[in-house]
Amino acid sequence: MKHRRIPGRRIAVAGAGVAALVAAGFTFQSANASEPAESAPQARILSAPAAGKLSSALVRDLGSGAAGSYYDARARSLVVNVLDATAARTVEAAGAKARVVANSLAELDGARSTLKRDATIPGTSWATDPVTDKVVVTADATVSGAEWSRLGKVVDGLGGKAELKRSKGRYEPFIAGGDAISGSGGRCSLGFNVVKGGQPYFLTAGHCTEAISSWSDSSGGVIGQNEQSSFPGDDFGLVKYTAQVDHPSEVDLYNGSAQPITGAAEATVGMKVTRSGSTTQVHDGTVTGLNATVNYSEGTVSGLIQTDVCAEPGDSGGSLFSGDKAVGLTSGGSGDCTSGGETFFQPVTEALSATGSQIG
Repeated sequence: MKHRRIPGRRIAVAGAGVAALVAAGFTFQSANASEPAESAPQARILSAPAAGKLSSALVRDLGSGAAGSYYDARARSLVVNVLDATAARTVEAAGAKARVVANSLAELDGARSTLKRDATIPGTSWATDPVTDKVVVTADATVSGAEWSRLGKVVDGLGGKAELKRSKGRYEPFIAGGDAISGSGGRCSLGFNVVKGGQPYFLTAGHCTEAISSWSDSSGGVIGQNEQSSFPGDDFGLVKYTAQVDHPSEVDLYNGSAQPITGAAEATVGMKVTRSGSTTQVHDGTVTGLNATVNYSEGTVSGLIQTDVCAEPGDSGGSLFSGDKAVGLTSGGSGDCTSGGETFFQPVTEALSATGSQIG
């Protein structure tokens, strides 16, 4: 059977869909932290993916002695927060920068648990920021004065473990597209092509697959059916190709070329990333937080990657990548690509593990 090409461009990339773009921001200043001693060994020059691997190894080795990490893109080095000098020496011996901070990950996780119990209000989000060594809580424009006061009391009760910010944006769902895929419930985008059991599938946002079950390409030809969907809680969906179409492992760069995708990588705070979507096409930015929680009106999604990449309605469901590595699927955010904004992404590694699929 001859393979049918999708007119315009190949199904390769990201897109957008029923998302809820949400706001948040970080102040990149250290709080209650000290820089490593001048005599500390020189940190190794690392790429962001290499820094992510080193961070995972150090966190595993240090256990409770590690208090988060982030990638210093300017110095091209990994910075690891620690609680004492012994852990600092281990970090420096491995080729990373050590920084002694006040709050342990257990304490910050405790703060997040308090927020979940006492401050789960639609229009809010929170994420652990290893640069400030705090949990940053953000409220959008829909949060009322009474709710803001309630948030303030909860955050104040957490002392130096959290800070509260207000966003001018609004957390709201929307439908539209990237490298467009559509159905009767609206239009979304393909995130990344994957393989499962030797068969071709693609990943997109879970809020897309919750609304749409059968997918068509830009010419209207049916190309896939939902296999698995997770939203809220997570935000990913797996769709099985039902048509013989090209499905290369690449991302549309909207300039006549594409970025090959050879695998997936864990996000690291400070990692430079690129997002592709049909509304605003390609935009770059930086990972600003991990394990973010967003309280959409449709429900709470946790474990998200937070970035300063802009996005607009229609970019949801699209791909976030760093070089040739898949990183995330657009979940939601706030702002726009004129004035700027923040965007949250479902980690691709979690979606791959949950669906039993592989980049390919």
